[in-house]
Amino acid sequence: MKIIIAGAGAVGMHLAKLLSRERHDITLIDEHEERIGQLGAAFDLKTLVANPMALTALKEAEAERADLFVAVTPDEAHNLTCCILARKLGAKKTVARVDNDEFTHEAQVAFFKEIGVQSIIYPELLAAQEIAGSIKRSWIRQYWEVKGGALVMLGVKVREAAPVVDDHRPIRELCGPEAPFHIVAIKRGDETIIPHGNDFVRPSDIVFFMTTPQYVPQIREIAGKTGYPDVSNLIVMGGSDTAVQTVNRLPEHIRVRIIEKDRERCHRLSSLITNKHCMVLYGDATDNDLLEDEDIDHTDAFAALTDNSEKNILACLNAKKHGVRKSVAIVENTDYVSMAESLGIGTIINKKSIAASHIYRMMLRADLTTVKSLTVANADVCEIPVDEDARVTKKPVMELGLPPTVNIGGIVRNGRGILVNGSTRILPGDTVVAFCLQNTLGKLEKFFK
Repeated sequence: MKIIIAGAGAVGMHLAKLLSRERHDITLIDEHEERIGQLGAAFDLKTLVANPMALTALKEAEAERADLFVAVTPDEAHNLTCCILARKLGAKKTVARVDNDEFTHEAQVAFFKEIGVQSIIYPELLAAQEIAGSIKRSWIRQYWEVKGGALVMLGVKVREAAPVVDDHRPIRELCGPEAPFHIVAIKRGDETIIPHGNDFVRPSDIVFFMTTPQYVPQIREIAGKTGYPDVSNLIVMGGSDTAVQTVNRLPEHIRVRIIEKDRERCHRLSSLITNKHCMVLYGDATDNDLLEDEDIDHTDAFAALTDNSEKNILACLNAKKHGVRKSVAIVENTDYVSMAESLGIGTIINKKSIAASHIYRMMLRADLTTVKSLTVANADVCEIPVDEDARVTKKPVMELGLPPTVNIGGIVRNGRGILVNGSTRILPGDTVVAFCLQNTLGKLEKFFK
């Protein structure tokens, strides 16, 4: 595919590195030469120092031949303009990053599609959806419902005493044909594993399960998480746009306090927050005296949502020291993600990764409907509808010859979630939920053609 990325900021660089591994024809455009520097030599891509809003630059990059044009500069107006121009020149798909949730509303999305912007990415909203889902379920690191909840994927960090940690029971015994769950991926240290029958679950693994909704309580039990309380109160450090989007998506039973150290921002938050059970406080959430005044020792969850990765990590560690069981941190510096995980930060959110995974979906087949990157694991999970003559329908799963980097976790058939084993036959009309190591989705696609 021919892909053009306008903007060599955090999202653009992350996306360029991700896509360059798959040998696409990639051009990265940015008017600041120091941003792209040695990137072209280090990765398999072209770089162009130019203003991506200039028609001459778009023509030089051959936008008229682009299968995918992505605009992720820091300026949303520039992104929208770039996409409109690229589409007029002939680009097949266009994606623009924005910083205003108004542009994600249905009427606005339809309007932009008409003028050439086919997809809108608002990273703060995407991150907020992840955070809100995580807070609702304090014992889970990541949670994803497939087809309205017919299947559920959840990631849980397991401790030594968890029943699923057993040196004498490999995964083939834990997840036999009659088991109500499958273990589809494991994050162990810095390594992501697509497990097979002879693998074992170890202490401190983050284990990704696939199950159906009625068996989620059983997962909680075998993962040793029955002692985790459900969240009824939350402290948020920082009144960022991500914080606003998160708070407005939380259920009414959760009482929220946002601590923001900018007085003007505090006043602004009152007009942005629609959650009636949220209180905005002026102060510094790294101040222990303030936290103790706010009864941090009896708080269920703490979310550090500022733009400073280091402060977010330290604030979550401090909250854990006070006994807070659930913590969430935005960690935008990718070098810190593994460290934060090793320190026991509950849920780690990286907006770059989340935005890139949504854009990554644009380069895949149109009917590969959903792709989700697992923030703390180098893996993707996707929903794929099965066509009439798809190769995946020809044999039982065990005989398909799937690559070892791929694991089919389940299928949805006529609205019902079904877990998959080796003898399962996938049928036309099914939706398959598959897990694979990052950058290997292309190897999976051929089975659905």
